[in-house]
Amino acid sequence: MKRMISIIAAAALAFTLTACGGSSQAATDTQAAENSTPAAVEEQKETVEAAEQTEAQPEAAQEAAQGQEQEAAQETAAEPASETPAAAHSDVLVAYFSATGTTKGVAERIASVTGGDLYEILAAEPYTEADLNYNDNSSRSTSEQNDKSVRPEIGSDDISLEGYTTIYLGFPIWWGEEPRILDTFVEKYNFDGITVIPFCTSGSSGIGRSGSNMEELAGSGTWLQGERFSGGVSEEELKSWIEGLQ
Repeated sequence: MKRMISIIAAAALAFTLTACGGSSQAATDTQAAENSTPAAVEEQKETVEAAEQTEAQPEAAQEAAQGQEQEAAQETAAEPASETPAAAHSDVLVAYFSATGTTKGVAERIASVTGGDLYEILAAEPYTEADLNYNDNSSRSTSEQNDKSVRPEIGSDDISLEGYTTIYLGFPIWWGEEPRILDTFVEKYNFDGITVIPFCTSGSSGIGRSGSNMEELAGSGTWLQGERFSGGVSEEELKSWIEGLQ
């Protein structure tokens, strides 16, 4: 009987030890699993972040490239545009004074024939119809023509004569001579190296001493004999005259 009890007790002790050992191993395995979880999670997190960074790299590179393109475009836009060279003018100038428009029409036809540039000599104080009344001895134009020292002011902008080799100088005949505003013009500019060709318009009077008067006042340039035209002169007639000057 005692022997039987000892056997049962030994079996019970062995079972208890086995159960405790299993529990301890399970606890150990559980603890190991718990301890390994943060590392695995961290490793997984790092893997995900690396993947996200890898995916983001093309987009970042694209943004950087776009930024460089924008900077290049801004720098290009900031660069000053190249200046367009000024168009060269003709070497022929047709300068004229016209109180009623008659001389203007002839000047425009000469410019058309020669390909010259036009320049209108405007009076700072425009002439009125009363100013041009030659029947009135006290009219402005009569008073000016009777006084060779009068120099009416020019109202048009100054012009550079640089580059011109020929100037056709037009005016109406007033009391047998050039208007005094032409004297203002020729005294104002230097005609060195320029051939000046006077022309005038009138009902019947010729050019008279107008050309020689202005040549003396200018004191520069080569002056040719001038010519008188009616307001209705044609381009063909003007072309024939111009060709005869050469």
